[in-house]
Amino acid sequence: MSDAVYYEKPVLLHRDTHRHRKVAASSSFAFAAKANSLYLAGAEFGEAAREYAIVFTRVGARIAPVAMLGLRGRENLYVDAQGRWTANYIPAFVRRYPFVLSDLPGGQMGVCIDEAYPGLNDKEGEPLFDAQGGNTPFLQNALDFLNRYQQEYLRTDAFCQRLAEMDLLMEMNAKADLVDGRSFTVNGLMIVDEKKLLALPDARALSLFRSGELHWISMHLASLSNMQRLVDRLAERKATMQPPPKPAA
Repeated sequence: MSDAVYYEKPVLLHRDTHRHRKVAASSSFAFAAKANSLYLAGAEFGEAAREYAIVFTRVGARIAPVAMLGLRGRENLYVDAQGRWTANYIPAFVRRYPFVLSDLPGGQMGVCIDEAYPGLNDKEGEPLFDAQGGNTPFLQNALDFLNRYQQEYLRTDAFCQRLAEMDLLMEMNAKADLVDGRSFTVNGLMIVDEKKLLALPDARALSLFRSGELHWISMHLASLSNMQRLVDRLAERKATMQPPPKPAA
């Protein structure tokens, strides 16, 4: 279900090619307006669960947690027409933009930047490199954020595969019914099966508790009540798109 890839022109960051490039700050999240779900790291579950429904989905051969942002493809109900993010917590997946890590041959990771980002220019904003070609504090902060993000990604990936190995995930199809009679169904979702969770052997349940992953599971299950927020946001958005009533004759 994920439409989360919104990097239009990612290229490897290069000290020579990007020596004079700058990144101007932007408050617009229009680049993510068509992402109907976004990857979440387990460490984000506590904050994200207050506002988003957290579910699991298959990404290739792996399983990953995502925050549901829309009920239809290529629609993010948390980004409004002015490009504002209309929730308090913004997932790290979004906050790292326009930077991203990319797999390189030999198991290495490279840093990419989206050259389609409107704020990338030669005149205004934070420089990427200093006069000697070294990282500026701005770029170093971005790299540190990416490294922390990658560490949490690996930790979360191990958690998801553990859920699969324990057979704790079950399929779930989300159906939303609007007051005007229309219905939307989202397929390909998975959630933790509470019955199987409660039936785990003590040793396995204790291992989830000791690792902090049981807390992640609790946040995931609690977040499912936020499905209704998506229904409400969709109904509100559709209402604002309706033409005003014609005056009576």
